[in-house]
Amino acid sequence: MSSDTAEHVRRRAHRVSGEPAAREAHGVPPSGSGAEQVLDLRDLSVQYTRRGRIASAVGGVSLTIAERESVALVGESGSGKSSIARAVLGLLGQRARVAGSVRLGGEDLLAVGDRAARRLRGRDVGYVPQDPGGSLDPLRRVLDQVVEPLRVHRIGDPRDHRDRALQALRDAGLQDAEALAGRRPHELSGGQRQRVLIAAAIVTEPRLIIADEPTSALDVTVQRGILDRIGELTASHGTALLLITHDLAIAADRTDRTLALRRGSVVDEGPSRRLLSSPEHPYTRALVEAIPGRSRTLEAIHPPVPEAGAPPLVHIEGAAKSFGGRRDPVHALRPTDLQVRPGDSVGIAGESGSGKTTLARILLGLTSPDTGEVKVSGRPVSRGDRAIRRVVQPVFQNPHSSFDPARTVGWSVLEPVRALTPRSRAGRPELLHSLFTDVGLDPSLAARRPDELSGGQLQRVAIARALSVEPQVLVCDEAVSALDVTVQAQILALLARLQRERHLALVFITHDLGVLQQVCRDVLVMRRGEVLERGRTSDVFSAPRTPYTRELIAAIPGREGDAEGD
Repeated sequence: MSSDTAEHVRRRAHRVSGEPAAREAHGVPPSGSGAEQVLDLRDLSVQYTRRGRIASAVGGVSLTIAERESVALVGESGSGKSSIARAVLGLLGQRARVAGSVRLGGEDLLAVGDRAARRLRGRDVGYVPQDPGGSLDPLRRVLDQVVEPLRVHRIGDPRDHRDRALQALRDAGLQDAEALAGRRPHELSGGQRQRVLIAAAIVTEPRLIIADEPTSALDVTVQRGILDRIGELTASHGTALLLITHDLAIAADRTDRTLALRRGSVVDEGPSRRLLSSPEHPYTRALVEAIPGRSRTLEAIHPPVPEAGAPPLVHIEGAAKSFGGRRDPVHALRPTDLQVRPGDSVGIAGESGSGKTTLARILLGLTSPDTGEVKVSGRPVSRGDRAIRRVVQPVFQNPHSSFDPARTVGWSVLEPVRALTPRSRAGRPELLHSLFTDVGLDPSLAARRPDELSGGQLQRVAIARALSVEPQVLVCDEAVSALDVTVQAQILALLARLQRERHLALVFITHDLGVLQQVCRDVLVMRRGEVLERGRTSDVFSAPRTPYTRELIAAIPGREGDAEGD
């Protein structure tokens, strides 16, 4: 490798790992200026048939990606971005009708036949899906799953497959690859599992990587590490990248160009940083406005000032929790204090393993602390205490796993009422109608089952269920992390409105500090079971006292663009 080429790769990797700049400033040729085209979509259309009806998901989309180029597709759920990725990957299924052309390295995958297309995809396209839990075989060792693409597509000498897979794991950021190779997915953290998926995607040395929401459920620092690694790999191997994301801030940080999709059509396109800093189309502006921490309507939805001098609804003093044996305990939570008063909005931030969920489980009465005192409304709380449910209610991360799929959502909303209150059967229909109206849903949706609602609708139903027993505290544990930014913004505004109207206290647990900045008046930053920093959210963001807090804030997508514009 020449010194010029080495410098080009180094600068390119540096840019994609967190310091965006114009492609031309780093010597990367723009699409169509001599760089070889890796992917070329022309007038791609995708339609689905269901129960005799035809629904259009993608309507006439064209895009090209050159060697070393990174392109993002952004948009809400239903915008067509994942259908485009699945069309390239050949994963649309029997109910899909595809028209147009999908050229990979000059070969039209829609015209060469299924067998040839599978061979091309397996050799030239690597895929990093969103959910490592659902994408890895829980019964097979990590190494076997990384070797599989080499074996299935008969790439290289089988005697070298193990070494290539181990190197791919190391390239994906798992330096202890030898130790982890023999483990199964449940023995790894979320970030480690995502890196295994990256290893499986790059082991064939593909010309194109398609990453479909690869970090949406990960902590911001883990997210940054994963995206850094993908960027470094695409730079060093000359690979093209197609990034699917609902977050324009991530697209601006990590890609050269962005296409904004709405209802299957491209409504805006251009350099990624430009779309974030000065969006032109109203839809793109709406996506930017919905990014947590950037909303111009922040003051309008900011929580109310809590009651001065009011006795705490939740009082936790010196609570600590360890797991494992006495010889080698894991200190999930070291002695921690927390008070929540009426109208409070408290955010708890930290990486996986920081102790924030353990603290939430203690607050909810789902886990008893080893030491310390926990009181709700002045009454000591123990594990399984049903009385606490009338005061404190949870809203969890995944609405799809929060409901019985065989029951209507209306039945699930009233479940806490049946279990915890003496309310008569006669008054329940009126209550259900009122709850759905309060959370901005048509009451007729109560008769539907969970699979008939969108993720945003289901999360509103989850909030309605939490409100059904008229609690005083809502504990939101990653309650918006799985939602598109626009739906996320709607849910955050809904929670803020309900807090004002019902004078609720909110405890918001999240890895997304942008969310905390938008909805929480106070914040606790946790690491390894300890509270490192606490105070007013505005103070913590403007003058963080610890290096760890500064690292969390620096990892929020899109902040570099803000800094560049200041």
